[in-house]
Amino acid sequence: MARKEQLKVAVIGGGSSYTPELVEGLIKRGAELPVKELYLVDVEAGREKLEIVGALARRMVEKAGADIRIHLTLDRKEAIRGADFVTTQLRVGQLEARGRDERIPLKYGCIGQETTGAGGFAKALRTIPVILGICREMEELAPEAFLLNFTNPAGIVTEAALKYSRVRTIGLCNLPIGLRMQIAEFYGVDASKVQLEMVGINHLNWTTKIVVDGSDVTASFLAKAAGAKGLTMKNISDLEWDGDFLRSLGALPCSYHRYYYMRDEMLAEQLEDLKTEGTRADVVKRVEAELFELYKDPDLAIKPPQLEQRGGAYYSEVAVNLMSSIYNDRKDIQTVNVRNGGLLPFLPDDASIEVNCVVDAEGAHPVQPSNLVGPEIRGLMQLVKAYEELTVEAAAHGDRDKALQALALHPLVGTADLARSILMDILEENKPYLPQFQS
Repeated sequence: MARKEQLKVAVIGGGSSYTPELVEGLIKRGAELPVKELYLVDVEAGREKLEIVGALARRMVEKAGADIRIHLTLDRKEAIRGADFVTTQLRVGQLEARGRDERIPLKYGCIGQETTGAGGFAKALRTIPVILGICREMEELAPEAFLLNFTNPAGIVTEAALKYSRVRTIGLCNLPIGLRMQIAEFYGVDASKVQLEMVGINHLNWTTKIVVDGSDVTASFLAKAAGAKGLTMKNISDLEWDGDFLRSLGALPCSYHRYYYMRDEMLAEQLEDLKTEGTRADVVKRVEAELFELYKDPDLAIKPPQLEQRGGAYYSEVAVNLMSSIYNDRKDIQTVNVRNGGLLPFLPDDASIEVNCVVDAEGAHPVQPSNLVGPEIRGLMQLVKAYEELTVEAAAHGDRDKALQALALHPLVGTADLARSILMDILEENKPYLPQFQS
């Protein structure tokens, strides 16, 4: 990107409870990333949250003495016009829609999760048309801007933007940096001493190489990781990995792999939780209600520590690291979602993959993994990627046939009868958000 003295950032979904995390990151990194205009944009249904978060953001900026002007708007085009970076952290249908995404699969004895399986499929159907609308506006109003997509299911949404727009799109997730922090804590070293090689797609990646303080500790770490606690995300149960399984796999599966490799245990836990505390969406509603009460406090001018319970740890670090590396042409390594372009020859060239990339002024460029991917990893990745390809096409074109095949193919659904029943429920429950399927 062209070097500028002042930058404009637009946050689509600015009323999110995560926004204070991003604001904190921009304040801390102001010396290297001169963001002067920060536009927080939301929809009418999110107006109240936008105003609450925006007021807190302004207090944070004022307390820090940062030269950042906060703008609140419901006009997305105003926010996008002339932006250098556009970040997306939106949820079409709010948390009520997420609750339906999680409950519908559980009704049929399938995993109910926001980003993976039938729940992630439903969210993708609602989200992709909105993201493509944002891309069209960026092509018109900010053609040189980077789209940094945090919206889940991040890999699928990023793939849609890569396939159906000319926008420079990079998908982000806090899982890679979270794992790096966990391994650093495990070894008692600073995170700068830990390098990870990751291969896969979003929420389905494997860490195939772990280097700590210059030494390759992959094999020994896998032995220690078996039965260890703490190698997961806030929103995923900390079930222990089996030692023989990790040894035979030769890589560390990401947290979300528990839904595949430990499906029965995870489903049983979800069904039990449904009887007591509800779905994860119900839990998040309660956490968010507490957060927004805190955000309303006129004396609060920092990011409250309770935000970490929301599951967005390191969100600002991921987003601001990427912006800074692009702006400063840093050429460092970050794990992000980009176009495959032949890097993984067993996946389509136009697929979105999550791998280590060199980040410079032109964006993120994938690095060839040093370890070959065997069939034990390749097989599951190809299967889920095929589901993702079908989901993108179904969402972009309102194609019921591809939607049915996507669900039937996904290993967390897996039969035609279940796929048909779940699809009918998803289309009916989300009718206001799925105009592409109404014709």
